[in-house]
Amino acid sequence: MTITIPDETLGDLRLTSEQTRMEIAVGLFADRRVTLARAARIADVPFLTFQRELAKRRIPLHYEVEDFETDVRTLAGMDPQ
Repeated sequence: MTITIPDETLGDLRLTSEQTRMEIAVGLFADRRVTLARAARIADVPFLTFQRELAKRRIPLHYEVEDFETDVRTLAGMDPQ
């Protein structure tokens, strides 16, 4: 998916594409719309980097059994590096 946001809409925020991805991911996670692992993928950062960002923003982890099961399925489908 490609999203285009005109510069004049963002005004003086001056967000990079990486920062914008992080903002979207944090918002979706905070609203409980995505799991921790999925939010990290949306932000395109390592899992621990995303956790640190949440901690920096004082956003608690709402990690439940369903989230764990989803993460296990996600990890099982990933190529080992």
